[in-house]
Amino acid sequence: MFKDDIKKNLAVEISSNQLKQFDIYYNFLIEYNEITNLTRITDEEEVYYKHFYDSLTIVKSLDITKITTLCDMGAGAGFPSIPLKIMFPHLHITIIDSLGKRITFLKQLIEKLDLKNVTLIYDRIENYAKNHHNSFDLVTARALGKLNLILELGLPMNKVNSYFLAYKSKSYDEELTEASNALNLLGGKVIKVIPFEIPNAYGDRVHILILKHKKSPLIYPRSFSAIKKKSL
Repeated sequence: MFKDDIKKNLAVEISSNQLKQFDIYYNFLIEYNEITNLTRITDEEEVYYKHFYDSLTIVKSLDITKITTLCDMGAGAGFPSIPLKIMFPHLHITIIDSLGKRITFLKQLIEKLDLKNVTLIYDRIENYAKNHHNSFDLVTARALGKLNLILELGLPMNKVNSYFLAYKSKSYDEELTEASNALNLLGGKVIKVIPFEIPNAYGDRVHILILKHKKSPLIYPRSFSAIKKKSL
């Protein structure tokens, strides 16, 4: 059961009101998914574990209670930021997505869940990031792209001595090797790679936790065409 697994595996207590919020989230996601493709996962248990639980696993990698500002790049239907906001209401969330239909969904979802301090940015990540260096305590990316690409987009937005966290599958080794130059250029270093399992045999995952130890050069991120043409 979702509530029990959250408590047992993640050491997080979930209230009846928070459970109600997740129920509202699930039902609205499925309703909206009929008109706009937000997720291919629609079974209730799968959504709860592959999306909600997976989003919350961040507590295994860092102390979320010490985070205030979180930027979620390309959140899609709100993962991981909205489940984190439900469980940790103190967070000030910024979500960037370049698809208007997703932003419309998230705007309505935030209203339904009565969430405060959530800012939605309808823009390309590189455009927003270029003007928001050194802004966030934590930047997250889940199912967004290769590590060297998402580092260029996200790490400039991190404050010095803050964290970037990438949600990845267990086949991450090659990506990590390819990202060594990006880490060096952008002022990041890998602190740890944390493996974990989603309950009910829903898969193995890892978090790649990166510390921003110095400012990123102001030339980053480059335009997306430049990034695609030659990655760092």
